[in-house]
Amino acid sequence: MFDVSSSVTTYSTPDLIVVIVLGVIGGVFGALFNYLLDRILRTYSFINEKGAPFKILLTVAISILTSCCSYGLPWLASCTPCPEHLQEQCPTIGRSGNFKNFQCPPGHYNDLASLFLNTNDDAIRNLFSAGTDNEFHMSTLFVFFAAVYCLGLVTYGIAVPSGLFIPVILAGSTYGRMVGTLLGPISDLDAGLFALLGAASFLGGTMRMTVSVCVILLELTNDLLLLPLVMLVLLISKTVADSFNKGVYDQIVRMKGLPFMEAHAEPHMRHLVATDVVSGPPVSFSGVEKVGTIVHALRLTGHNGFPVVDEPPFSDAPELVGLVLRSHLLVLLKGKRFSKERVKTGVGEMLQRFGAFDFAKAGSGKGLKLEDLNILEEEMDMFVDLHPVTNKSPYTVVETMSLAKAAILFRELGLRHLCVVPKTPGRPPIVGILTRHDFMPEHILGLFPHRHSHK
Repeated sequence: MFDVSSSVTTYSTPDLIVVIVLGVIGGVFGALFNYLLDRILRTYSFINEKGAPFKILLTVAISILTSCCSYGLPWLASCTPCPEHLQEQCPTIGRSGNFKNFQCPPGHYNDLASLFLNTNDDAIRNLFSAGTDNEFHMSTLFVFFAAVYCLGLVTYGIAVPSGLFIPVILAGSTYGRMVGTLLGPISDLDAGLFALLGAASFLGGTMRMTVSVCVILLELTNDLLLLPLVMLVLLISKTVADSFNKGVYDQIVRMKGLPFMEAHAEPHMRHLVATDVVSGPPVSFSGVEKVGTIVHALRLTGHNGFPVVDEPPFSDAPELVGLVLRSHLLVLLKGKRFSKERVKTGVGEMLQRFGAFDFAKAGSGKGLKLEDLNILEEEMDMFVDLHPVTNKSPYTVVETMSLAKAAILFRELGLRHLCVVPKTPGRPPIVGILTRHDFMPEHILGLFPHRHSHK
C-alpha cells in the first residue's frame, strides 16, 4: 500500500542512535496517548449512558470540531512553490495527491492542506515518500501532529465506526519526519524512512504489539531491509511505554470490566487453593425444583450457571447431579411443562415439548429474558424436572487444588464454570463455582490484600 522499496536502505552507527531517540519519544508519546484516552473514554461512558440524544450530540460536536480543524488550520500555512522536475501534476487538481492548491496562486501548493484534505492513505503515503525532505515545513508538521494526536483522542469512543490504527500511524509518521528534520545533520536516513520509523514507534508505544506491528509495517511498505530498524524502534518504544502504563487495548478491556485471563497464572495464585476465592454456599437447585424457587433465584441473582443437587428420595444422600444454565432454565419455564407433584417427568416428555434448537445458544441480546416469562401465581407452587436440561458431566476440581492449576485448566479448556467439590465426605456435595471473575487479580487481592500482584 505504501511501497517504499525503491529507496536503498543503508544505515550506520549514528543512524542507530537517532532511531533509539525516536523509539524513546514514541514510547513517551504512546504512554501519554493511552493515559489521556483512558480518561476521555471514562468521560464518554458517562455521556453515552444518558441516552441516544447525548450520543448524537457528542458525535455532532466532534464532527464539527474535525471539520473546523480540517478546513480551518490549512489557512495558517503559507503557499509553497511547486518543486521543479516533478513527474506528477502540481498542484493536484480534482483528485487526491501530494500537492493541494487550497487558495494558492498557480504553481504553488499548501503543504498543510496536502495532509488534511487528502484521504488517510494518501496522507500516509505523502509522509512516507522518499526524496521529499523539503516538501513539508516544520511548522506544518507540528500543527498536523498536534491536530491528529488530539482528534484521534477525542474521536475514539463516540458513536461512529472509528479506530486507532490510522490516526496513530499518521501522528507517528508526522513526528518521525519532525525528528528526522531536526536530527538530519547527524543522520543520513531519508525523511520518509524517519516517518515510517516514527509510525512504528508510536504503534509500539500505544498498541504494544511488537511482532504483529512489525509484520504489518513490512507488508505495507514492501521493504525487508527495514526489518532491523523497525524491530529496534518497536522494542525500545514498547519498553519505555510499559514503564508507565499498559497497552491501549488492555486498558479498554479493563475499563469495560471484561474478565480477560492471561495465558499464565499469576505468582500469588500458587499460594492459594480453589476454596480460598469461591463465594459460597452457591445458589443450587434440587433435581425436581419448585417453579417459584427458580424464578426467585433468577430474579435475585445474575448467575449464568447453577448446580443441581439430588436429595432423598431421588438419591440415598445429597449428590451433585450437574450444572444447569440460566438460558436453559428460561426456556424450560417458558414451556410451562410443570407438574403438581414432585416427580421426575423424564426425557421422553421433554422431547415431546422441546427440540434441540430451542436450547441452542442465541445471538447477543436475542435470548429469552426473565421479563419475557408469564408465570401465573398458581404455577409458582408447581414443580419442574431439571434433570433433562442439566449437564451431568461438568468439570470439577477438589477444593484443595492449587488456584494456579485451576486457572490454567479453566483457560485452556475454555470454561465458563468450574465446580469446586469437597475433599471429605459428609459435607454438601458442592462448595462453590469458579468463574472468570474469581481469577481476576482485583478479586483475589481484594480478599487477600497482603498478597501483592507482581510479574
